[in-house]
Amino acid sequence: MVTNDTIVALATASGSGAIAVIRLSGKDAIEISNQFFKSVRPSKTLLNQKTHTIHLGHIVDGYRVVDEVLLSIFKNPNSYTGEDVIEISCHGSTYIQQEIIQLFLRNGCRMANAGEFTLRAFLNGKLDLSQAEAVADLIASDNAASHQIAMQQMRGGFSSEIAKLREELMNFASLIELELDFSEEDVEFADRTQFKELIDRIIFVLKRLIDSFSVGNVIKNGIPVAIVGEPNVGKSTLLNALLNEERAIVSDIAGTTRDTIEDEISIGGIGFRFIDTAGIRETEDVVESIGIKKTFEKMEQAQVVVLLFSAEEFKTESQRLKIEIEKIKNRFPQKPLVIIANKIDKLSDDELNNLKSEFEDIHLLSAKTGIGVEELKEKLIGFVNTGSLRNNETIVTNTRHYDALFKALEEISKVKSGLEMGLSGDLMAIDIRQALFHFGEITGEITTDDLLGNIFANFCIGK
Repeated sequence: MVTNDTIVALATASGSGAIAVIRLSGKDAIEISNQFFKSVRPSKTLLNQKTHTIHLGHIVDGYRVVDEVLLSIFKNPNSYTGEDVIEISCHGSTYIQQEIIQLFLRNGCRMANAGEFTLRAFLNGKLDLSQAEAVADLIASDNAASHQIAMQQMRGGFSSEIAKLREELMNFASLIELELDFSEEDVEFADRTQFKELIDRIIFVLKRLIDSFSVGNVIKNGIPVAIVGEPNVGKSTLLNALLNEERAIVSDIAGTTRDTIEDEISIGGIGFRFIDTAGIRETEDVVESIGIKKTFEKMEQAQVVVLLFSAEEFKTESQRLKIEIEKIKNRFPQKPLVIIANKIDKLSDDELNNLKSEFEDIHLLSAKTGIGVEELKEKLIGFVNTGSLRNNETIVTNTRHYDALFKALEEISKVKSGLEMGLSGDLMAIDIRQALFHFGEITGEITTDDLLGNIFANFCIGK
C-alpha cells in the first residue's frame, strides 16, 4: 500500500458547475503546485507561504493560461490527511478540470484511489477507522437523522465510548497477565470485585449499542412501506398525496397500476420509502397477475404495511373486509399494519361514526382532499424508536461495527462466566484478548490491508 507519493483528484462532484475543487496531497504537493501556479503578485512563491492561507493567481502550462484560480495551502500535520495538502478552486468547466488534473498527472502526481485522502487521514492518525467510515455516511446522508448520526460518529462519539471501555479492560488484562508471571506465588493483582463491575458495565454498554443497530439501520437506509389494497381504492392517490406530487398514474379504471412504484420522502428526519403496489384481486390478465405477485413480494420486504380500503365498502361489506384484514395479519404477523379507510369525503357524519365504532383501530383518510394525510405521517413515525436520537445517544449504523460488537459481547460474556466459576487467570486472559481484538477492529487499532481496501473502496475518488 503506497501512501508516500503525491495524489490528485477532483474533490467536488463531476460535471460542470460554477466552481470545482481539485485536491492534492503528499510530500511534493506544494512543490508541484508551485511549478504551475503564478500568483497575481509576481514575486510570491508557494514554498514559503504559511499554512491555511489562500492565494489568487493562475494555473499555467508553459505560456498558456489554463484558468484563474484560488489556491489554498494546508501544511502537515495540520491538514485533513496529515500531509501537505493543496486545494485549487477553479471554474467548473469539465474541460478546465481535466486540463488541470492532467497537468499534475504529467508532472509527478498520481490519480487518487477511491477514499485515498480519508485513508491517509486514518493512517496518519487524524481519524480513527470508525470516524473515517462516518465520512462516507455523512456524504451519503439524505435526511436529518442519518446526518445527525454521521456527524456524531465523525466527531468521535462512538469511537471514544469504545476506546474508553477498551482502555479499562486492557488495564485489568495487564494485571491478570502479570498474575500469570507470578502464578507460583498465588497472588492477585486484579481486584476481582472491581473487575466484575467493569465486565457488567461493558456488557450493559455493548447490549445497548447492539440493540441500537435496528434503529440505526432504519435511519440509515430508510423504512420501506408497502401501500396495498384492492384495485381502485386510492393507493396511487395516497402515494401522490404523501409525496406531494403526481408520481403515480391515477384513473378510475381498476388495475391501472400493474407494477410497483417507489419513491422516498423524509418524515420527522427519517427516510420512508413508499411502494405503491398493484391492486390485489382475482384476475385472468397475465400482466396484472405478475404485478399482484410482486405486491406480495414487496409486502415481504416492507417493514410497515399500509392496507387501504374504500370507505364506501365498509357500509355494505364490513364482514368481508374484516376477513381480508385478518388474512393480511395472519400472513404478516410481525409487521406493523396500518388499516386505512380512504375516500371518507364520500361518507356522511353518521356513517363515519358507525365506521369508527365498528373498526376501532382504523385510520380515516381522504387521499384526494388531504384529510388525514398528516396524521398518517405521525402514525408512521411512531413506529420508529427515535428516543435514542433525541437523547443524543450513540447509535450503531454500520454492519461491520455491529458484527465486531456482537463478537466482543460473546467474549466478554465468557469472561463473566469464568469469573463466576472462579476460573484461573490464564483461561480468562484468552477471552479478554479476543474481546480487545474485536474492540480494536472497530476503531482501527487492528486492521488488515484487505479490510481497509473493502472500506475505502466505497468512497468517492476525491474523498
